[in-house]
Amino acid sequence: FPSLRLLYLLDEINEPLITLKTIGHQWYWSYEYSDFMNIEFDSYMIPTNDLNLNNFRLLDVDNRIILPMNSQIRILVTAADVIHSWTIPALGVKIDGTPGRLNQTNFFMNRPGLFYGQCSEICGANHSFMPIVIESIPTNFFIKWY
Repeated sequence: FPSLRLLYLLDEINEPLITLKTIGHQWYWSYEYSDFMNIEFDSYMIPTNDLNLNNFRLLDVDNRIILPMNSQIRILVTAADVIHSWTIPALGVKIDGTPGRLNQTNFFMNRPGLFYGQCSEICGANHSFMPIVIESIPTNFFIKWY
């Protein structure tokens, strides 16, 4: 019984600062900042021909997720077509997006920087071309960005 209680408490999210809704599509991600009005965008992988010298091939996206550091972040994940898996290894986050279902988890970033991930579900031929990039910035820069 103690382990079941602990699992339940780990999944409980107490007053997150920001909620980010993520929707997996074939072969891109859509994001909605639920706490703010009219902040929605799609995030596609940058084609190899369009990369700059400082971009990573098959990992960089045209629209990064911008989140404040030192804040509790709740992420809601779903999918529009097939099962996807939103994974950021450096943050220890892996959550499946299933059509018709809304899954949630949380994370906390304690340093600024870029965090890279990909779809880790075999959701079709191009699932490895669904990169995820989170840019963690100080809160005052996040407020200016918003």
